[in-house]
Amino acid sequence: MSPNLATRFSYNARVLRSDQPLSEDQMRGTAPSVFALGKHQSRSDRYTYIPTIEVLRGLRREGFEPFMVAQGASRVEGKAEYTKHMIRMRHATQVQTRPEASEIILINSHDGASSYQMLAGMFRFVCCNGLVIGDVVEDIRIPHRGDVQNDVIEGAVRILGEFETVEAHAGEMKALQLTPPEQGAFAHAALALRFGEGDPTQGQRAGAVTVEQLNQARRIDDVGHSLWNTFQRVQENVIRGGLPSRTVQGHRTRTRAVQSIDRGVSLNRALWMLAEEMRKLKG
Repeated sequence: MSPNLATRFSYNARVLRSDQPLSEDQMRGTAPSVFALGKHQSRSDRYTYIPTIEVLRGLRREGFEPFMVAQGASRVEGKAEYTKHMIRMRHATQVQTRPEASEIILINSHDGASSYQMLAGMFRFVCCNGLVIGDVVEDIRIPHRGDVQNDVIEGAVRILGEFETVEAHAGEMKALQLTPPEQGAFAHAALALRFGEGDPTQGQRAGAVTVEQLNQARRIDDVGHSLWNTFQRVQENVIRGGLPSRTVQGHRTRTRAVQSIDRGVSLNRALWMLAEEMRKLKG
């Protein structure tokens, strides 16, 4: 990825990603709710308001830097500056010397839609894809009460200490080889996760996207028969979209990228867990 920032806008979310740590000014343009000056009026006095930017500054003092930020939209008037946002961070120890970097994912909102959430993630440099780890590392949820900032920092450090396990599991996935039917089974399960019987919000009809399409490599790095190769091919095709398809009326179209913060996290988590189950079965 070039040093230039890559920004994508949609109704569901605005996203900003860079291969260099993001400055506060850069983040402000995409995710103003990170800098909200107060809580939404719907919150009670029991709600402890600490702006996400103050938490991020505390994390930065501990060696964490943001490389991606996203903010969801809202149809409710007056909530746009308080909506859910997500920041993906890497610790100073996670330098680009390997194909992937472990990440801490911070999710929050100031309108009551979300507590502070800390998730484990992994970023692939070759395709700029951000994975979300499934059940290898326990999620941390911190309500808006008490010493929120210190609790979040402690949670980030705790997740950081478990990345060795995540990397070990990824290493096993890279070593395990799948037969073509096994690759097809993985893609078939992912197809159901993404489209079910067809996605009416996209006008997608059932069967419009095939298992073969989800298992198609977009770059030479993802060609291969390992569980990791299969996982990466399927994950990118599911999340990035752009696959030739048909509408319910039979017209040609392409699948849309997953832009919603919640949908993106849940799909990525489900795909990782699917890969974990395949790892256990094959291992």
